[in-house]
Amino acid sequence: MRTTRTRTAAAAALVAAALALTACGGGEDGGSDDSAPAKVESDQKKAGAVLDRPFEKPDLTLTDTKGKEYDLIDETKGQPTLIYFGYTNCPDVCPLTMSNIAIAKSKLSKADQQKLKVVFVTSDPKRDTPKRLGKWLRMHDPSFVGLTGDFATIQAGARSVGVHIEPSYEKKNGDIVSTHGAQVLAYSPKDDKAHVIYTEQNATAQVLTKELPTVIKGGTP
Repeated sequence: MRTTRTRTAAAAALVAAALALTACGGGEDGGSDDSAPAKVESDQKKAGAVLDRPFEKPDLTLTDTKGKEYDLIDETKGQPTLIYFGYTNCPDVCPLTMSNIAIAKSKLSKADQQKLKVVFVTSDPKRDTPKRLGKWLRMHDPSFVGLTGDFATIQAGARSVGVHIEPSYEKKNGDIVSTHGAQVLAYSPKDDKAHVIYTEQNATAQVLTKELPTVIKGGTP
């Protein structure tokens, strides 16, 4: 249940497996739809995939949780940064991924915690207002940055890093379905490029705890 259009150092079969999307469904309170929920294996030990063609950061200027303009490239320049596209009503993958990141971050040294930027860009800007984003992210980590704005702009930014997102739509039963890629992109502070990508299966607290210190130093796990 992932999406990516980049070529990795792994075999072509791995890339093909990463092309699926996460379709999350739910009402305003994030109830699940009638499809099987996405799952993340807590004991997954596979590390992040190293990209042979690193991604530049998305050229996005959006609105943060305080209602202020946020230039993603300028605000995160020279800092180790994790970027994830998702939405607050997601019933499973998004909250689990952000929780895993928060757990891994909490295990870093105080100095490394201050260096790391975690940016959550909504794929459902119609519902994810700055206030809602702020409230939801504070449940995971108050330092996490939440961004919202025009869907077309966000979609173009996501596509520039191989993440596919689609507009949310309402089913006949009233549930809202949002389809989005579930990758976490890890950007190096040395060149501001993503050299490592974590998919739904390997964005676990265990893997991130092990690899984030190297990412923060600008290395490749």
